[in-house]
This record gives sequence, structure tokens and C-alpha cells, in this order.
Amino acid sequence: MSRILIVEDESIIRAALKRLLEKHSYAVDDAASVDDAVSTFNLNDYQLIISDLRLPGSPGTDLITLAKNTPVLIMTSYASMRSAVDAMKMGAVDYIAKPFNHDEMLATIRTILESAETKTPASLDEPEPDSSAKDTGNLEQGDFVGSCDAMRSLFTRISKVARTDATALILGESGTGKELAAKAIHEQSDRRSAPMISVNCASIPETLIESELFGHEKGSFTGANSARSGLIEAADGGTLFLDEIGELPLEAQARLLRFLQESEIRRVGSVQSKKVNVRLVAATHRNLKELAKQGLFREDLYYRLYVMELRMPPLRERGQDILELADQFLIKACEKMSAPPAMLSPSCREIMLGYHWPGNVRELENAIERAVILADDHIITPELLGLDVEVRPSLETIEHTYGERTANNPPTDLPVQKQSRAGLSLDDYFQRFVLENQERMNETDLAKKLGVSRKCLWERRQKLGIPRKPKVAQG
Repeated sequence: MSRILIVEDESIIRAALKRLLEKHSYAVDDAASVDDAVSTFNLNDYQLIISDLRLPGSPGTDLITLAKNTPVLIMTSYASMRSAVDAMKMGAVDYIAKPFNHDEMLATIRTILESAETKTPASLDEPEPDSSAKDTGNLEQGDFVGSCDAMRSLFTRISKVARTDATALILGESGTGKELAAKAIHEQSDRRSAPMISVNCASIPETLIESELFGHEKGSFTGANSARSGLIEAADGGTLFLDEIGELPLEAQARLLRFLQESEIRRVGSVQSKKVNVRLVAATHRNLKELAKQGLFREDLYYRLYVMELRMPPLRERGQDILELADQFLIKACEKMSAPPAMLSPSCREIMLGYHWPGNVRELENAIERAVILADDHIITPELLGLDVEVRPSLETIEHTYGERTANNPPTDLPVQKQSRAGLSLDDYFQRFVLENQERMNETDLAKKLGVSRKCLWERRQKLGIPRKPKVAQG
């Protein structure tokens, strides 16, 4: 039986919640304040603490630190999505608004307790490959995957904000997948059956941005030959995603602010306003707060956008996610180009993990696609990626790429010692291997050992100036 501690200063609510939980077989204790809870009970004896946000004395969020490993569910009657966001940032496991629905409360508690039960030491040491999908429903879509701590935290936040109509601001470097995050928010929201309209603010000329977003009336400007609805109107009932919102002109920012405040738009050249029901998700790689200080971005709009912030981690900080994404992109690229299935060589994986990835996930996807186009066989080697790194294959890489050692493939096939091979470039290794083995192998055997076609072997010979072995004259 799970033990739950309720911390609530309103006795009627506290008693009602206690009866509800006891009716559903939970062992429940209660307290009227944080001080009361700490002085009376051992917080670590509970599987869950449910606390009001506003309490006499210390706020309920103090329990997050005091309880350490016990999850804290925050209740708030102060709608304020801001209060809920702050609680989540401080480490609350979830939040629920008062007055709450009994079924909603029970479902939330059940989810928290079930999630806590799965976090055993064994599962922490060896994460389940589908844990992110399990925690976030249908979040794992397309290329938006990951198992690192930063991505797990992001998945949780997306799941939270998707339940609301709150404005979300997605921050991150170019190529980190900000639009994928926006799509995940939309797909998990109640608006999923309505359209999601995506707009790149940097790609629309400044003179047309207001017309594109808000629409225009016939004759409102040169070239406006007919009335036209804007993209915000097209997103009515759904989600509007404004990418690179930091590039939005100041005048358009003012109109956008009014739309956020009043939920209405007015077409360019019109005197009539129209109510719309649109959820806004914005994204930028720029520092909006700094732009606001410089007068390049409206401060009031910045704070309107800054309700729920989602930060996309750069690829270089995502560890093994790099290889998970690379394998996924490789399958996708092979299918797209009708190429046979391919695999990444060990040195390829090693280089990927050490590379800085300034272009993030987008650069990784492009590198994999390039490699599939250039590959002569099913092995993707480092030089095919086109990354700005010095390619120096290890012994393991050479053995994997040019023929694994088996009982039928003895180590004498590889001519140089381990310490020498580690510093060779691929061209160096190719040349040395051919020169040292062509006396006892024909061209077909050489090509097979190197894992290339006879044509590729001939082309490499021409490129590197490696002569064919002279034919012995028959006497």
C-alpha cells in the first residue's frame, strides 16, 4: 500500500482529499503547513507528497528539497501557468489545478507512483530503449528521439505543456530540432485534429510579414488585388508555430502582441477585428532578452512568450544519442535512395562521438545522406561523412572495414603492426596493404579483402599511383 502525505492549509480540502485517497486504498497522513509536515513526519517514508503551493510560512515548493527522493505533486488555485512552470523548474514531479477533478487527481497519482516504481537501481543502470516513448505517449515521432538526460527532461516538459494552451518558447541552436518539438507539442495537445501552421519569420520579406500573418484586404497595398486571409487565421482552432521569431520586425511584433492579449486579429487595411482561437509556439536561436535590452525586440512581447521555456540541447551534449540518430538516419537514407542496408564502421562511430557538430542534428542527417551517396559498399567509413576532422582509423576500424579476422581469415592478411596501423590514413593503409599483398593475391582477392569493387580498386590505384605487379614471362 502506497503512503501519501497531504500538505494543505484548508482543512475542508485536506479532509476531502484524504477521504478520496483512503477510499482508493492509499495510506494517508496530512499536515497544515511545511513546518507541521517536517516536524511531525519523516518525509522519506512516503511514496508521494501532495502539497498546496501557497501555505502559511514556507511555500509548498520547499518540500521538493526537503523530501529529496520523494516526488512532490503541487496543487495551485492560482491558475497561473507561471506558478506551475516555476514549480516544475524547481523539481516538482507534476502539478494540478484546484478545484481538481477526482478522476484527474487519481490518474495523476497513479501515473506518478507507477513511474517511481520503474526507477529501480537496475533500470537506472540499464535504461529501457523505449523509455522516452513510454513516458511521453506518441512523442517519439520521426527523428525526434533521444535517451540522454537532457532529452528525457525535454520530453517531460513537452508532455506537460501540451496539455495546456499556454504559449511555449523553444530555444536552441540552429539544427537542434525546434520544429520537431513544436510538432510534438501540437500532436499531444487537444488541437491535434486541427492544423498546425509553421512560419519561418526569417524567410518572409519584412514588407510582407504582416500581410502573411494577419491577411489583407483588397487594395490595402500595391499588389493586393484581392482580399486574403493570413496564416494566423488559417491556424484557427490549431497551433501556429513561429520559427526564428527574433527576426520579426518591431511593427509586426506589436500586432502579434495584441493577438496574444486579445485573441483577435485585424487584416492589413481592415477596420474590423476577428476573434481567433490559436495556440502559439515560438522558436529562436537568438537571445530574446538581450535583443529586448538593445531595443530590437519588444520586452512586453518577450514576457508574453516566456510562459513555458523549452531548451533544445545541442547535439554535441547528447552523448550516445548521436549514434542512435545516426543509425536512424542511415536506415532512412538507404530507403530513400533505394540503396542496400549499410552500417557505420567503428571508427565512424568514434569520430561522430568526438565531433563538435556545429550544425547539430541537421548536419548529422546531411552527413549520413552524403555518405550513403558516396559509399561503394555497405560499410560507411569516416571519410565519406565529409566532416572537418582528420580521419585516422584505429586497428579495430581497419579490421572491421577491410575484413574481420576469423578462423578462415588469419591475421597475416593485415600487413602492419597494431602500433603502426593506428596512425595511418585510409589512403596510406590502402597503399601499404596493396603493395605488401599483391604478390600473393590477384586483383579479385585484393578487392575482396579491402571490401571494395575491382573498379574501385583500379581507380584507387590510379589515384595513388600504385603500379600493378609485373606479370612473370612464361619461359
